[in-house]
This record gives sequence, structure tokens and C-alpha cells, in this order.
Amino acid sequence: MSLFVFFSVLGAALLHAMWNAVIKSGVAKMRGMLIMTLVQGGVGGLILCTQPLPEGEVWLWLLASGVFHSGYKLFLAFAYENGDLSRVYPIARGAAPMLVLGVGAVILADQITTFEYLGVLLLGVGIAMMAAGALARREDRRLIPLALGSAAMTAGYSLVDGMGARVSGNATAYVAWLFVFDAVLFTPIAIALKGRALTGASLRDWCYGGLAAAASYGAYAIAVWAMTQAPIALVAALRETSILFAVTIGWLAFGERMDAVKGAAAVLIVGGVVLTRI
Repeated sequence: MSLFVFFSVLGAALLHAMWNAVIKSGVAKMRGMLIMTLVQGGVGGLILCTQPLPEGEVWLWLLASGVFHSGYKLFLAFAYENGDLSRVYPIARGAAPMLVLGVGAVILADQITTFEYLGVLLLGVGIAMMAAGALARREDRRLIPLALGSAAMTAGYSLVDGMGARVSGNATAYVAWLFVFDAVLFTPIAIALKGRALTGASLRDWCYGGLAAAASYGAYAIAVWAMTQAPIALVAALRETSILFAVTIGWLAFGERMDAVKGAAAVLIVGGVVLTRI
């Protein structure tokens, strides 16, 4: 991996942590998530003007992807309403690859290596430490199942998108369509759950939502490009430095409590993810 690709992937990891921080910083988390989703859906719609229509079963994969992406954002928005960025993000981001490994080993007949077993062990210990820290600090207990729900949705769309993009044969069109499906599905659900809380968005809300959308899209685009320039496993592992970025942002920017247990748990989660992707 060249230095340029290395620092590009680090930049993508930072962007991923940043868009989560932008959503967390807003007064209305669901409103920020909705604006981000609408902007991404709009961008996806523009890209589709240059792409052919998917064929056959690709539509089923896209529908499933839209459901999982919408669920991911719902769980994440509610988690940030009840917990710190530096607590929610590592649990949500760290539990996902553990679930993907477990499900993938069953439905994809993948062989789990020694490194992956060790990675799952570290992930489990790190996530348990994060959850125990939340309970010890008397933080809102709801953040734990909500963060884990977000992780389950992430695992779902990771598996669906991986297989769906292969069936499609056109990753650009597939990603654009999934953002459109996400917007179509997420918008009415968010309105039904939050109703009036989503109305009356200010220019500042749209700026923040647009910033989150740009960071999210940019992080994804850089990661995909990097995987064409360097080994996929190395890129995927390096991206997980976003966990450390999120913990640092939560500590320095939001004044969230930092202690040895939280720091150690974040390091274990990053190490576990890296081992599962070597």
C-alpha cells in the first residue's frame, strides 16, 4: 500500500467518524439523519440519470439493502439520543464484523481462520467492556441494545450489498439505487416516528445534514477507490481506525468522559476488527 493510499484511507476513516459526530451534535438526531438521507438520495438520483436500469433479481437485493440501511439509521439516531458518540460508535461499529463473520460462516460456507477467531474474541471483550462501562457510569442503558441493533443492520446490509453488487455487475448504479431506496423507505418511517419534530428544519439543519451526507458519500467513495489500489483486507482493516477517531472526537469536541476502561475497550475493538480482516 502506497503512502498516498494509506493516508487516503485514514482520511476516509476520519470522514466516517465525522459524519457520525455531525449527527450526534444536532439537537434533533432523527432530523439530521433524515436530511442526510434525502441529500444522499438526491445525489443517487442524479447519478442514475447516467446509468442503465438493473435487471431481474437485482431489484430484490436493492429492496433488502434499503430496508437494512433504513433500520441502521433508525437505530443509530435513537442510540445517539441516549448515549455518547465515544460509547455508541465503538459498539455499533465493532459488533457488525463479528455478526458478519458468524452469519457469513453459515450462509456463505466461509472458513473462519485462527486470526478471525482471535479477532472475534477481542471484539467480544472490547464490546463487553464498553457496555459494562456504560452501566458502571449509570449511563442510559437503552444505548446498548440500540447500538447493537445498529450493528445488526450494518451486518445485514454488508452481506446484502456484497452479494447484490456482484449480481448487479455495476457497483456505481447499485450504490446509487440503494441510496434512493434508502431515502424512499426511511423518510415515511422517520416521519411516522417523530412527526412534527422533523418539521421546520432551519438552514443550519440543512447545512449540517448536507455536510454529513458529503462526508458519508466521500468516505464510501474513497474506500471503494482504495480497494482498487491496495489489498481489500488491508483497506478494510485500516478503515476501522474510525473507531479511535470517533472516541477522540467525542472526548475533545463534545467533552465526553474518557477513562482507562473506555480507552482500552476502543483499542481492543479496533484490534479485533483488524484481526478479523487480515
